[in-house]
Amino acid sequence: MTDVERVGIVGCGLMGSGIAEVCARAGREVVVVETTRTAATAGLERITRSLERAAASGKLPAAERDAAVGRIAVTTDVARLADRDLVVEAVAEDERAKLEVFALLDRVVERRDAVLATNTSSIPVIRLAAAVSRPEQVVGLHFFNPVPVLPLVELVPSLLTGEETVRRAHAFASEVLGKEVVRARDRAGFVVNALLVPYLLAAVRMAEHDAASPEDIDRGMTLGCAHPLGPLALADLIGLDTVQAIARSMYAEYREPLYAPPPLLARMVDAGRLGRKTGRGFHTYGDRGSGAMREDGGVVATATGPTRPVHGRRHGEQPT
Repeated sequence: MTDVERVGIVGCGLMGSGIAEVCARAGREVVVVETTRTAATAGLERITRSLERAAASGKLPAAERDAAVGRIAVTTDVARLADRDLVVEAVAEDERAKLEVFALLDRVVERRDAVLATNTSSIPVIRLAAAVSRPEQVVGLHFFNPVPVLPLVELVPSLLTGEETVRRAHAFASEVLGKEVVRARDRAGFVVNALLVPYLLAAVRMAEHDAASPEDIDRGMTLGCAHPLGPLALADLIGLDTVQAIARSMYAEYREPLYAPPPLLARMVDAGRLGRKTGRGFHTYGDRGSGAMREDGGVVATATGPTRPVHGRRHGEQPT
């Protein structure tokens, strides 16, 4: 059993909003903290749209949709996290930003045995635990996008995480949220991204070297290997900036070439072509920031055509 009734989340972007939704649907009271009123409003709208899609598809009764919305508060007031039993950090994949969040949580969260979790996809948990006075309470809970659809959570204890924290985090993810939990060692990339990211980077290198078009690279893996999304479409869905951040973190730890971000990836990030969330990445999307996935995990927006690989351009120059 779990004693986690009050959940806090820092960050209401794609991942934070998804985590908030599944917690609210599981009957937990949720407070989400954002940095600005504009971001808070956008985050709540994102959660509401997702719940409405679930109801419209018949996967969530209207009464449960309304109850879930009523359990969620999105605010800019970090003091609202004081009484939380569990807080999940879900800000951008930037170590400095995450360290600032954990230092803040250490001051604000009053329950001394509260679980302080990070949704990081690549940064070793021990580095974040170093920012707090209670590192035994810090653990990795890595959800996957879209959170309401994908059943997996990676549970990542650091060398200092207490066994009771691990037990409570595991019980919450599995018993309350109904997720499948895999336990991973505290190493950059954990299990899934340590396998996935080199594959995505290999696809970027193929596009960079003109081995095939982005469209044909993706078709090769969807039609030839029965993958639901091709690697470049998946990178677009994750966000090319996030893929780059994960790759950099893993390369910094392992110094293996397969983890090094290709120059093309850096150019696209510098150009603001981040994938679905900006409407353009390796493919072009008609509905910018539309959420990208149906409730059943299928693709909402389809690529309207592949973009051309970038060649012969200076670093930071806009690719076309």
